[in-house]
Amino acid sequence: MPDWVYAVILGIIEGLTEFIPVSSTGHLLLAKSAMGLPPGFWDTFSVMIQLSAILAVVVLYFSRLWNVLLRLPSDPRARRFALSVLLAFIPAVVLGLVFHDFIKQVLFESPRVICISLIIGGVVLLLIDRFAPHPRRTDAMNLPLATSFAVGFFQCLAMIPGVSRSGATIVGSMLLGVEKRAAAEFSFFLAIPTMAGAFAVDAWQSRDQLTSDNLGLIAVGSAVSFVVAIVVIKAMLAIVTKRGYAPFGWWRIVVGVIGLGLLQFA
Repeated sequence: MPDWVYAVILGIIEGLTEFIPVSSTGHLLLAKSAMGLPPGFWDTFSVMIQLSAILAVVVLYFSRLWNVLLRLPSDPRARRFALSVLLAFIPAVVLGLVFHDFIKQVLFESPRVICISLIIGGVVLLLIDRFAPHPRRTDAMNLPLATSFAVGFFQCLAMIPGVSRSGATIVGSMLLGVEKRAAAEFSFFLAIPTMAGAFAVDAWQSRDQLTSDNLGLIAVGSAVSFVVAIVVIKAMLAIVTKRGYAPFGWWRIVVGVIGLGLLQFA
C-alpha cells in the first residue's frame, strides 16, 4: 500500500483511541506491527499526530478554557482550576523524565506487554464501572486540589504501554469519588499539558526524522486524527452518560486477546 494509506489508517486509530480508555499508544504500536511498518519515521509520525488530538480538545472546550484564561487575574475559581490541572500534571513530568528512556527502549518493544495491559485494564474498567464509590464530585473544573494531585499519580500508570492515559486518570478519578462524566472531562483537560509536553520532548528527540518528504504524510495523518477525535470525544461522553465504561472494558479485552492469539502464531 502507498504510504498515505498507512497515514490515514494510523490517523483514524489515533483519533479514535486517544481519548477513550483503550490506550491509543497500544493500538498504534499493534497496528504498526501488524502492517509491518519499520521503526524510525513511523514512530515519529505517531508522536506528531498527537498534536491534532490535543487541538480537538481545545476546539471542543474552547469557550470554557478561554473563559478560565480571561478570569485568571480576578477569579479565584479560575486560578484554582488551573492549579488543579497543573498539580495533576506534575507527577507525569517528574516520572516521565526519569523513566523516559527505559519506557521507550524496553516496554514499547513488547507487544505482549501491550496485550496483557489491555486485558488487565479492561477488567479494571468493568469492575470500576460496577463497584465505583458513590460520586461526591460532579464538576471537572472544581475538584479538590488533593484529588487532582492524586489523579496525577494514577496517570503515571499510563507510562506502561497498553494501560491508557485516559483510562488510568478516569479510574483514579472515580475511585476518588468523581462522577464518571466529570472524570472523563478532567481527563480531557489534563491531556492538554500532558500530551503537549510529551509531544515536545519526543518531537525534539525525533527532529532528524522530520524531512520535507515526510511532512505531507504527517499533515494527512494529523487532519484525519483531528476530525475523528472531534467526533469521538462527543460520542464518548454520550456513551459514558448512558452506559458507563463497560463497552470500553470489553473492547480492551477483545483486542488484547486477539493480539495475544496472533502473537502465538507469529
